[in-house]
Amino acid sequence: MAVPTSPIFKGWRPCLVVALAGLAVLLAIVREAPAQANFRVTYQIERSGPTHVELVGRVYNGTSVDVVDVYVTAEALDASGKVLARGIAFVATSIPARSAVEFNARVPTVPGTAGFKVAVSNFRYGLGRTESP
Repeated sequence: MAVPTSPIFKGWRPCLVVALAGLAVLLAIVREAPAQANFRVTYQIERSGPTHVELVGRVYNGTSVDVVDVYVTAEALDASGKVLARGIAFVATSIPARSAVEFNARVPTVPGTAGFKVAVSNFRYGLGRTESP
């Protein structure tokens, strides 16, 4: 038995292949940025109290584009590097390309803390600056 073919569906396979190839390329390009891409984070202990430790520092954006919605995660570590406590802090709405901004982060005070680690844990690349007329 022959399958009827319509001129409407003639040649649909090449179009489907092209569409799927285009989608694969798009998905390869649009992926989430790794959280530590081109950032430098410096910090120091500002205050230490019975409930929390306050860390202050700077996040430097080493990319050639602005980044937006930047957060850091500060972790209290024991001598072996195990995470004992964690605090997440909002850094800035925007950090211009090749610029730095200051941040404050709080981590709960935990017995056995030997050190801290602070890293950028979330951001998005900006599409340029927006200005009002």
